[in-house]
Amino acid sequence: MCWLCDLKTPSTTSTAPSEHRWNARRGFLLAAGTTAAGTALAQVDVGSASSMRNLVPAETLENSARQQYAQVIADARSKNVLAPEGHPQLQRLHEIAKRLIPFTTQWNPRAKEWKWQVNLIGSKQLNAWCMPGGKIAFYTGILDQLQLTDDEAAMIMGHEMAHALREHARERMAKSKVTGMGLSIASQLLGLGQLGDVAANMGTQLLTLKYSRDDETEADLVGLEIAVRAGYKPEASVALWKKMQAASGSNNNASFLSTHPSGANRIQELEANLPKVKHLYEQATQR
Repeated sequence: MCWLCDLKTPSTTSTAPSEHRWNARRGFLLAAGTTAAGTALAQVDVGSASSMRNLVPAETLENSARQQYAQVIADARSKNVLAPEGHPQLQRLHEIAKRLIPFTTQWNPRAKEWKWQVNLIGSKQLNAWCMPGGKIAFYTGILDQLQLTDDEAAMIMGHEMAHALREHARERMAKSKVTGMGLSIASQLLGLGQLGDVAANMGTQLLTLKYSRDDETEADLVGLEIAVRAGYKPEASVALWKKMQAASGSNNNASFLSTHPSGANRIQELEANLPKVKHLYEQATQR
């Protein structure tokens, strides 16, 4: 899993069935109308998603993620560390998610059918993640200890969403299992069906999965564009990683940093892409 890579009265404004509906009690965010929002061409260049991911059935992995996520939330609830629906920080995350979700489907058409969930877990860990299928968790440590602004929190959420949208977990699992089992084109003894079984049994590994440097770069840039299209300041991406860099040498709870190196190259890559998305922010703030 990508760890950053680990709230008060609901709005009383009524919404029509075709608009966004938020069920705070269950943590579901239903993103209707995302097709129209996702038609604009991407401004950041991350290339095509790896075809290797096709060796692991997306639906199987998403089902496995849903079960693992439910277990994580149940465990947090049993330990009294799951934020209730009225928690100010959870409400804050809900509002950020509602703004970001309409801009996800251009990166993965399956996201239109995802039942997005956002929960907040009480922990000192500097941590956040998003499982396949849109299952998101933030830890209070990353919000409180880094004193994140809404723009910076949106960059984290966009980054985590991007891992799910680009199906990095699916790709990592396919590559690791193909390598581990010695599968080749010439050897058809195992077949794709067995890879499907592997995905179904790997739910617990979603929380420890490490992504490649290329995966992290993709998530940075795709997450940046999603957040900017939603009206969050692009410069917040750089400010976020400067905070991460400062925290990396002094925080023993920085689980996110174990798989998200906050070096100068990462910041430079983001800075180089700010001009590409600046006009998207200007358009978003004029809506």
